[in-house]
Order: sequence, then C-alpha cells, then structure tokens
Amino acid sequence: MTEIHIVGTAHVSQKSVAEVRDTVDAVNPDVIAIELDKGRFATLKKQMQEEADAASGIVREEDSKAPEVKSILSGNFMVMIVQWLLAYVQRKIGLNVGVEPGADMKEAIRLAEERGIRLMLIDRDINITLARFWGNMRFVEKIKLVWVLLRSVSGKDEETDEIDTVTVDSLTNRDMIDAALEEFHEFSPAGAHALIDERDAYLAHGVVSLEHSPFERAVIVCGAGHVPGITRYREHPETLPSMKELTTLPKKYPWGKIIGGVFLVMFAVIILAIAFSGATDLLVWAIIFWVVLHGILAGAATLLARGHPLSAAVSAALAWMTSLNPFLACGWFAALVEAKMRPPTAKDFKKIGSAESISEMLSVPLFRILLVAAASNIGASVATVGFFLFLGPVLGVDLEMMTNILVTGFTNLWHFIISPFVGLF
Repeated sequence: MTEIHIVGTAHVSQKSVAEVRDTVDAVNPDVIAIELDKGRFATLKKQMQEEADAASGIVREEDSKAPEVKSILSGNFMVMIVQWLLAYVQRKIGLNVGVEPGADMKEAIRLAEERGIRLMLIDRDINITLARFWGNMRFVEKIKLVWVLLRSVSGKDEETDEIDTVTVDSLTNRDMIDAALEEFHEFSPAGAHALIDERDAYLAHGVVSLEHSPFERAVIVCGAGHVPGITRYREHPETLPSMKELTTLPKKYPWGKIIGGVFLVMFAVIILAIAFSGATDLLVWAIIFWVVLHGILAGAATLLARGHPLSAAVSAALAWMTSLNPFLACGWFAALVEAKMRPPTAKDFKKIGSAESISEMLSVPLFRILLVAAASNIGASVATVGFFLFLGPVLGVDLEMMTNILVTGFTNLWHFIISPFVGLF
C-alpha cells in the first residue's frame, strides 16, 4: 500500500509553498498529486513559462486569435463573470500578502519536473464544478454571492482588504478551517456542496486510488479546506459517491424562458383586457409605460456597466420588444454592439486574470462586453417586474378602478370570443 502524505495549503501563502518543498524533500515521493484539473494545470504551466521567459528576457509572440463573443454569449456568461470575480478576489488577497494565487501548486509542479517525479492531476474539471456550483444554487444564494463579490471588488469589503500574511497562514489551522467551512455552508449550502463537499469526494477518489497503487510514497498537495473531507472518506471509503454522480452536469430547466413566458402572458392579458374595456387612453399610456420603463432601466444599466453609449441606445431601444419574447434578450444585442465598438483582443483573457484592480478589469473589452450583456438583461428584467408593480400608481388608477376595468375588459373579451357561436345553439 502506498504511503500517503497530504499537505494542506492556502493557495496564496508563502508558508504553504515552503511546506510543499519541505514535505517533498523529506518524503522523496514517487508521485506528487495536485488539486488541479487539466485546464487549470495548462493555465499555471503557461504562467510559469511566461515568468521564466520574463526572467530570461525572452519575448514570445502572442496568440492573435480574438475570443468569439457570439460563442461566449451562447453559453452561461454569468458563470464566467462570477468565475472571474472569484479569481479576482483571490488575486486581491494574494496581492495583500505578496504571493501569486496558485504558488503552492506551481512549487509542486516545479519540484516534480526538476526531480523527475510523476505528477498526477486529481481535481474535477473546473467547468463541471462551476456548472454544478451555479446550477444547483438557489436564486437567493446567487444574489447573495454576487453581492458579496461586488462588495469585494469595489473595495467596500473591509474583511477582504484587511487580510494579511498572518490571516492567510492561519487558514491551514484546523479550527480556522472548520469555522470557515461552517460559515460557507451557512452562507450557501448548495454552493458549498459543489465547491467543497463534492470536490472532497472527487479528490478522495484520487487519493484512495493512489493508496492502492504500485507507488511507494505519494505527496498530495491540496487546499487545507479539503483535508478533513478527504480524511473522512479515506477512513470510510464505502461512503464515497460514485464518479458518475460527481461528474454529471445538473439538469437545466429553462426557468428564465418559463418566467419570461408567464410575464408575456400576463402582459398580453392585461393589455387585451384594457383594450376591450374601452379605456383607450389607459391602453395607450400602459404601452408607453412598458416601452419607456424598459428603455430607461435597460439603457441605464448598460451605462452603469460602462457600456458604450451606442450599446446603451440599442439596449434601450430593444428592451421593450425582447422582454416580450422569452427566447431573446436585449443584453445579447447590446453586447454585440459593444464588441463592435470596442473589439476584444487575444490578450483579454490574460488581462482579466492579471488585473490588480476592478478599474483595470473593467478596462478589458471582453469583461466589459459580458458585463454589458448581464447588466442590460438585469435592467430589462427589473423593468418587467416594475411594470406590474407600478402600472396602477403611475397611470393614476387605484385598485378598485383597475379591477373594474379588467373585469369589464374580460367580460367584453369573452363575449367577443363566443359571439360567432351564439347563433349555432
């Protein structure tokens, strides 16, 4: 049976980097397993190559292929924005303590390559993790997460700003780990399950497999928060969920389209009822209110996201119409205009990943394009809800008057529908 040595690290801790090196020196392992998947491993390897090139004064030609905005917009770009914001917060903490995020993993990779030690990747694909993370979270949890991230990136979160080396190093202490995990589970049970619990199990699968491999000694480098879960599964491997269960993408229910369809039906019913009630002036003003409210909120949201004025104009012009179609979104059109006015470049992904301030991140065209798409859609959604909440007060119609108009309208509409059949019976 393979001798297992687990190093629980904080990904932005210089102390953790030293612990990885000291453990490898002491154990002299046959294999080093790290908490990375193929995608993140490739990213770290590229960063390491760039750091080595910079130290040697080597300048390499950048990839000239710009990202495909249409392709990105066709996916869940909100998940991508959240991923970038999470990475930014981690980088911000790293800047506070002077350590690049992922330094512990880079050290493990460097040691494996220098000493000819077998390197294994034992973490779940980041795309599956993010899909399960976002897909399984409740709506309220998503709102809370986005709010916390916005506070962090805007500099309003004093706890993030005050994190220093001592604080980061303490994250590898068991008491601190337990407290942090408990807080995360309370904040977002579904999110914590996907990011922590499921990955504990996935990593444990890798560790248990190594434990029964031909290797003599293995060093496992992973976040300290995963160590308790991995240990529990090693002690009780019969409780491990299957790999299929851990890697299946969550079922996608088109809630956005369903909710959009419901609001479309409500809008159509109200407009028809007002029309058949004979309240022509009220009908005209209701339509004007729908168009203006959607235009103002969608356009303003686009401008708040630092979108181009033309992007905001397109968002404002189309919001009233796209809100009537569950399969369209004004944010897509605003983002395409934004991409036309401020085209993304091949360097945008790198710039987003290395941004040291939110202003720097907002200056990257690709980030701003997706932010414009999200902001425009949110503005239009708020307008749709606002229309039904404030239709009466804005038009000077109280509840009793609106009820009478709707009842009269529905009655007249019913008579209009059945009138062709009356003579048949």
